[in-house]
Amino acid sequence: MEYSKEFKAALSNFSSIEKDRLIFRLLRKDKLLSKKLYFELIDTETVDQKRSQMEENIDEKVLLASKYIGNPKYFLVIIRRISAEITEHVKITTDKFGEVSLNLFLVNKILENNEQLNRQRFDNVYKLYIYLINKILKALILVKKIDEDYWIEIDELLEDLDTKVHENIYLEKLCINNSFDFNWLKCENIPDHLDLIVKEIKNDGFLK
Repeated sequence: MEYSKEFKAALSNFSSIEKDRLIFRLLRKDKLLSKKLYFELIDTETVDQKRSQMEENIDEKVLLASKYIGNPKYFLVIIRRISAEITEHVKITTDKFGEVSLNLFLVNKILENNEQLNRQRFDNVYKLYIYLINKILKALILVKKIDEDYWIEIDELLEDLDTKVHENIYLEKLCINNSFDFNWLKCENIPDHLDLIVKEIKNDGFLK
């Protein structure tokens, strides 16, 4: 929504007390904005510290969630909730590196349970694996939007991910069947227009 000059001028004419009341009323309705402003204005923790906390949070929650791998639908619900927490972290801190690293970290933590996952029937874990492949692709697309100085750290995560994917028979085959190129699991090999490639793959009926 765009605001007219008249509307902006009217807001500027509010007294300090009226502006304060308006701000606090808006913050009560928008918890995310409230958290973002708190982080930007008075939080003493840095983005790096917040990211480290998120890694610990992901590690702990995926470990707890692993008890429910035998119930793939519920397991995926938990994973989506963790993913939503990463999204909130990114919106609050504007952590572009974390948007890539934390999502790859999440997938790696999930695949640490490959032994249990490999015991599941393929039709039971299909939705989970498609979800993970899409999450990996989204992270790869975002790699091209962050500073190349971060690529060394991202490559470490991708190398770990590459190993884990190949240790999971069904996931590996599903990647191949959905035109996932394993060469992309290295920052320098990610195509410049991977987003368009993924869009074309989806238009062909895959990654769903």
